[in-house]
Amino acid sequence: MKGLIVVNAYAKTTETRQVSRLSKELCKLGVPTDTVRNDRFFARVGLDDAQGLADYDFCIYLDKDKYASRMLSKRMRLFNSAAAIEACDDKMTTHILLSDSGIPMPPTLAGLLCYDDGADIGDSTVDGVIAALGLPVVIKQAYGSMGSGVFKADDRRDLLALMQRFKCEPHLFQKYIQSSHGKDMRVIVVGGKVLGGIERRSDGDFRSNIGLGGNATAVKVPSIVRDYAVRAADILGLDYCGIDFLYGSDGEFYLCEVNSNAFFDAFEGATDINVAEAYAKHIVGVLH
Repeated sequence: MKGLIVVNAYAKTTETRQVSRLSKELCKLGVPTDTVRNDRFFARVGLDDAQGLADYDFCIYLDKDKYASRMLSKRMRLFNSAAAIEACDDKMTTHILLSDSGIPMPPTLAGLLCYDDGADIGDSTVDGVIAALGLPVVIKQAYGSMGSGVFKADDRRDLLALMQRFKCEPHLFQKYIQSSHGKDMRVIVVGGKVLGGIERRSDGDFRSNIGLGGNATAVKVPSIVRDYAVRAADILGLDYCGIDFLYGSDGEFYLCEVNSNAFFDAFEGATDINVAEAYAKHIVGVLH
């Protein structure tokens, strides 16, 4: 058995800690891997598409290029699948797929997509967001990671400015959960099992992302959160994911985002849980 790890075409280096950890744990199981950038134009039609892929049995796909993942999935098993990655990459699609699942999520509106940069946002449109979600309100670009593309509007003026800014891009509006300001719970799921959780906190930002200066500490994952996390991973068809939960004022937890390629460096450091090993064993188990 041999594996391929694919990273973004414009990554500064292919030897990130995430890749190194996965390669090391797979090697321990007797499974060698090669790491390549997604710069070979994997998605090609009407041309030779072999791309030297015959030697590989599976691919850990650490990019978000949906065209390459769709084409690679014709040749080998992807972790995660192309459909699962797409479902998580678009935040609004994630919420739609998880709706009616019994998993609590913050009330959310899909942004109205505009095709004219010179168009004005109508008063009734702004009022509609406020009526549904109140103020402050969170505005997110549908595509983004590590907290980028996430903003908070404290008043109507802020909201209108952000709506104008993102009107020609896929985006969403979400109810601001005040009780979770600057903190959330990240849960890692591998092969339908919760490995553990961390609480991420930020002292200077309403977003708790580690990449934005937040810190992480290990926490015990409540049984209800475990149930929500496993259910979400199953619905989205994920082999591996990191799921972020917000703390409600009533003791409830709200699923905020699902990350198909969640970084686990801070998680491993805070919990002493070997995420790479668990993921490697899952991959080998699936393929045997």
